[in-house]
Amino acid sequence: MYLFLSGTGAQAQSIQLKSPNGAITVSLKLTDKIYYTLSYGNEVLLKDNFLQLNLRTGALGEKPKLKNKKLKTVSNTINPLVPLKYATVNNRYNQLELNFKGDYSVEFRAFDDGIAYRFITHKKGEVEVLSEDFGIHFPSAYQAHVQQPNGFKTSYEEPYSAIVTQDWKSTDKMATLPVLIDTKKQYKLLISEADLRDYPCMFLKGTGNNGMQATFPKVPLTFGPDGDRSLKIEKEADYIAKTAGERTYPWRYFVLTKDDKQLVENTMTLKLSAPNELADPSWIKPGQVSWEWWNDASPYGPDVNFVSGYNLETYKYYIDFAAKFGISYILMDEGWAKSTLDPFTPNPKVDLHELIRYGKEKNVGVVLWLTWLTVENHFDLFKTFHEWGIKGVKIDFMDRSDQWMVNYYERVAKEAAKHHLFVDFHGAFKPAGLEYRYPNVLSYEGVRGMEQMGGCYPDNSIYFPFIRNAVGPMDYTPGAMINMQPDVYQAARPNAASIGTRAYQLALYVVFESGIQMLADNPTLYYRNEDCTRFITQVPTTWDETKALVAKAGEVLVVAKRKGNKWFIGGMTNNKEEVRQLTINLDFLQEGTTYHLTSFEDGINAGRQAMDYRRKELTVRKGDQLSLKMVRNGGWAAVLE
Repeated sequence: MYLFLSGTGAQAQSIQLKSPNGAITVSLKLTDKIYYTLSYGNEVLLKDNFLQLNLRTGALGEKPKLKNKKLKTVSNTINPLVPLKYATVNNRYNQLELNFKGDYSVEFRAFDDGIAYRFITHKKGEVEVLSEDFGIHFPSAYQAHVQQPNGFKTSYEEPYSAIVTQDWKSTDKMATLPVLIDTKKQYKLLISEADLRDYPCMFLKGTGNNGMQATFPKVPLTFGPDGDRSLKIEKEADYIAKTAGERTYPWRYFVLTKDDKQLVENTMTLKLSAPNELADPSWIKPGQVSWEWWNDASPYGPDVNFVSGYNLETYKYYIDFAAKFGISYILMDEGWAKSTLDPFTPNPKVDLHELIRYGKEKNVGVVLWLTWLTVENHFDLFKTFHEWGIKGVKIDFMDRSDQWMVNYYERVAKEAAKHHLFVDFHGAFKPAGLEYRYPNVLSYEGVRGMEQMGGCYPDNSIYFPFIRNAVGPMDYTPGAMINMQPDVYQAARPNAASIGTRAYQLALYVVFESGIQMLADNPTLYYRNEDCTRFITQVPTTWDETKALVAKAGEVLVVAKRKGNKWFIGGMTNNKEEVRQLTINLDFLQEGTTYHLTSFEDGINAGRQAMDYRRKELTVRKGDQLSLKMVRNGGWAAVLE
């Protein structure tokens, strides 16, 4: 499992830690720094990386003096309260704890699908962290798939770009996490972090020498006004965190794989995050949501005998729609309150309390949108909303990930849980473990989703299951019933439209993971496309089992997911091929059981007219093969029962 060689004088100390299956190795070398090399089989994927935590009082990891090491093997199961991939997750790893002089430790864990490490400090009182070194070096030119914001103020909605690692200069734009590295030799690495608390999010930047280094937002000290949405930082500290001296730091992790299916199926954030802290989480109910903002609250047609908009009659119409199709909630976005600054005075046109009463009668809960600043200025609103009968909140425009803001997320999660409210964070950084400690955090945006209209396209979205959604829940807001190919796209609210085919939109409900899943479009269009709506509204938001069937990052994905004895299959593809033909094997089905399959496929003209789809039915059994056809920006969706 490991090898320990001790030398004298200037001679290096070397330690090896292997994954339980022996495929992945982390080789450590203690010299002037703590260096580590990651290998998969005989292939070195990352060479002579280094790690260091720079406190005001000294650099931890500089000229390390090892006191002792502790090795253990762990094998247990985790049952996540909001199971986005699996009801039961096997958590098996080999762990190496290195204890150094200077009151600090570094802990490594080797899993069958990756490696993780974290710092642990044993200091008295508080410490100031000036910076943290996360030094990565690539043995040859790799390709990095990254989101590159203009600065630390970001909602993580930048489109992905591909960078050759040796061309990424230190003066170029940095990248948010997660980052996907393609070695171009079969292997891929997904880099992210977990168990983030009382510490800023990590960003990565190029070194100009075929490597990457961490960078972090500094602690904000003073703020100034910046409209009704936010505050601007006027002064920053020279440190990234002021925190307890006795603590564990966030995990830095690498999912290592030679099969892209493993990226989609990975549960690394869960395995590295602290467990649920809520005494009674039984009230937390994931589910689907009818949402009015994307379609501008504009139902129309012979059954709409009122002026539609952000008013009582329209929201009752949304509640009736949700009740008919078994949708758990409606979301009331900006406009439900008289002012964005005051969460206690509803818009008089809305009559919020009558809507809450009406929703309760129809078994449909109400969710309210707020700016983070209004929440911060009125932290008692959680208590009030619970008394009103509100079920959850969507909090928006944080657009920051410094230590103060990371702590804000936790304060919100904790206070919301105290009053039995779930939380959906928009204008948010990526998931990094809070959602497991406080499972009332059902989703995060932090994605270039459908609200970007023509800026949301399959060539970018096809990366999400392999990168952004691979680290945690993602509020993308799918469900468009007006569908277009990119070369003819033009749309605006209230007639919002999506790029990609109708079958692609249906498939997203199976492929994308979120504890709270939106139906973004107009009830009028859902009524007109009832077969599609019936399919969407039977897709669960939590799952017992996930199995990637076809996976090539950035190109195509077909995934099967089980809830109880029902299986759903979702497929999506990019804009590169006019028609993509695939064959999938149904060997995951239960032996001796016959299944009725209902599928939604790209129609013969879907490559030009994206609204074209075919609904088919057939009988299948374990071991049968299915032929799938997806056009450019297309999809395939099915339920087997």
